[in-house]
Amino acid sequence: MTGMQASALIAGLDPGSSKCGLVLADSSQGQVLEAAILPPPASQALLQAWQQRGLARVILGNGTGSHTWRPLLRQLNLELTLVDERGSSLAARQRYWELDPPNPWMRLLPTGLRLPPRDIDDVVAQLLLERWLGEPLQRRNGEVLRQWPPNGFKNGPAP
Repeated sequence: MTGMQASALIAGLDPGSSKCGLVLADSSQGQVLEAAILPPPASQALLQAWQQRGLARVILGNGTGSHTWRPLLRQLNLELTLVDERGSSLAARQRYWELDPPNPWMRLLPTGLRLPPRDIDDVVAQLLLERWLGEPLQRRNGEVLRQWPPNGFKNGPAP
């Protein structure tokens, strides 16, 4: 059973030069477990932490930022699958509103004019993963990790 759970863990990565969107999903349950928007070094550290939990495959957007990530992911011995990310930013804006429906007055605006109230790099990562899986993923909560490690201290608090 443990091997089955581990093989179900899959990550989506929207690479960027200053920040990356990441999601960890359980593909057997169709559920996003964690989401993050982090700088590249913290993104790599988070992927390593997820790898300790059983992550073996990363779905990576094939844009220009993917060139830096390919060797890093191979170095971590993570299986790598490239997914076409054309149009993903615009599609992720719509997907954001599906995950977090707008309030009633915001619904009066045409869909194209609704701007999410936060960065949506994590939603782009989720969308890339959904494209590869061929089905939508559900989210348990809307929490997005913005710092890694979570407490901000690599070796404990400063004296």
